[in-house]
Amino acid sequence: MVTVSRSPWKQYTTLYRTTKRRGKMAARYEVAEESVDGPYYLEKVLISEDSEDDYKYDEVTVDDELSIPEGEEDLETAVKAVQDQTDATECTTQSQRVSLAKHPVPKIPEVVDDFVRNYLVKMGMKRTLDCFQIEWFEMIHKGLMKTDHMELVHDVYTHNQLLDNELKNVQRERDSYKLAAFEAGETIVKLQRERDFHRMQHKRVVQEKNRLIEDIKKLKKHYASYEPALRQLNEKYQTTVRQKMLVSLERDRAVSQVQNIDGSLRTAHSSPGTRKCANTQQQRERIQKSPEKGAHLPCDNIASNYAIKDPNKNTRHPKDSEFPASTRVNPYLPQIKALSSLNTKSANFSLFKSFKVHTMAVSFLAPHPRKMIVASSSDDQLWRSWGIPEGEMIMTGEGHTDWLSSCNFHPSGGYLGTTSGDTTVKIWDFAQGRCVLSLEGHIHTTWACSFHSCGDFVASCSMDNTAKVWDLNSERCRCTLRGHVDSVNSISFLPFSNILLTCSADKTLSLWDARVGLCAQTFYGHKHSCNYATFNATGDTIASCDSFGVLKLWDVRNALAMVTMDTGPHPSNQVAFNPNGRILAVASNDGTVKIVEVASLHTSSLIAHEDAVQSVIFDHKGEYLLSAGSDGTIHVWS
Repeated sequence: MVTVSRSPWKQYTTLYRTTKRRGKMAARYEVAEESVDGPYYLEKVLISEDSEDDYKYDEVTVDDELSIPEGEEDLETAVKAVQDQTDATECTTQSQRVSLAKHPVPKIPEVVDDFVRNYLVKMGMKRTLDCFQIEWFEMIHKGLMKTDHMELVHDVYTHNQLLDNELKNVQRERDSYKLAAFEAGETIVKLQRERDFHRMQHKRVVQEKNRLIEDIKKLKKHYASYEPALRQLNEKYQTTVRQKMLVSLERDRAVSQVQNIDGSLRTAHSSPGTRKCANTQQQRERIQKSPEKGAHLPCDNIASNYAIKDPNKNTRHPKDSEFPASTRVNPYLPQIKALSSLNTKSANFSLFKSFKVHTMAVSFLAPHPRKMIVASSSDDQLWRSWGIPEGEMIMTGEGHTDWLSSCNFHPSGGYLGTTSGDTTVKIWDFAQGRCVLSLEGHIHTTWACSFHSCGDFVASCSMDNTAKVWDLNSERCRCTLRGHVDSVNSISFLPFSNILLTCSADKTLSLWDARVGLCAQTFYGHKHSCNYATFNATGDTIASCDSFGVLKLWDVRNALAMVTMDTGPHPSNQVAFNPNGRILAVASNDGTVKIVEVASLHTSSLIAHEDAVQSVIFDHKGEYLLSAGSDGTIHVWS
């Protein structure tokens, strides 16, 4: 390729010719456009001759509409005229815009040689561009190239270039979308795998659940098949236990009788007279021949005989107390009969006084045997005594290491017994102001205690399913009452007798002979745990309550339930007879005190406590009813 340089004059001539040719081409294109779109029109314009900057100004004529006649010149008229003129101007402007929109400015297409030059510049072909320009201008200079017949590059080429650019952009977007679609596909596959895994796990769990349900049904059927056998075994066990207790009693009686005969023989050897010795020898031989037949012994000898049953009590303690005879009569029966003549109604009770006694729940109230004093035990490990009905504090005791469950006055009124969650029973002396005796033997929480009328014995019950009778003189356990199969919740002596009453969470009540520790009678009827049981003043009726608020009255002689009342569904924590036995007070867990008239079974409620009521008692004359609850207060009802 030969490169020929051009002079600046030739380049200028080329540019001028090119511009001239483009002008002709543009004029020809405009004529073509005009033939298609229609002719163009020019407005007539007057140009002043004294214009210095050769700018063509439009002639503005005076509008007659804006002229205001003389005599009518005012502000409103002038404003109205200006607004009318403004509206006319806006209408004219809009019409001009519409006309311009109908006749847009045409686009001049590109010449072929310019298109080739632009293409070569775009591709970076500089040497080819120089050769093209040299040969092009030489042909034009020689007249071999007619510029008038040069064609224009159609818009389709330019449009193809734009489409090519858009195609490249679309391809890039397509690639990015492909990548995103690929990632989304991988995510879908991963989620499908997780879904299948969870479906499999769900099926496995459902299968295991169904298998467990089937196993439970089989176990229920298996248990139902064994239930009659278990019932029979339980009956046999109960029968065996009774027989064992009877055999043990007969054995103990026989051994005790043998010891008495030995003592009589020793006495006979040391004194003259062979008749007594012979009689004793015959009695001894008769007992040895038939010890199991059980010759009847007086009741007063049973307590000493039963001491042999416990290996740890084969020898009698020198300080052991003797149980009084059971033939004593309650000296307060005349007073009770006098109170029975009074007609006391529950409607007479109303709140007389309230006072805060403990910082925590009050668990039990105990009345003094003779004075208007009440003792309270609490979860704050303290007991306190109070004067009623005014509520002045008299004494406070502290010594237990856990919460107190109950308290009870000694018959003399000079001592107080307390039970606690620390498994001990403590005896407090008011004169000394301290604990004088701590009885240990229970292996679980002690729930309640009760003094014998003689004052030498105290009985306690515990969550270890047993009750114990303690001798206060020898400071030891005289016997343990075993028979309940669940926690023993309350215990009380029948006044002026050796009979003990217990109630248990095994839904039963039991009467015991405290001298020998044997169960004399069991009361069945409660369907839920018995929380408390007590005698009336005459000792012929027992009232009991359970954890579902069911109240029962029992006939002691016939061992049958006379009355059953439902005061629930909240648990009943304690029940108490008034002195004449006509009214029952029930401490309910719903924060109320239920008053029941024994004759008519009419029930009413006393509302004052903010929490569960734990204990209720009457005073000696039945004039006041005291209630204590988990809110730490005592309410006196008069």
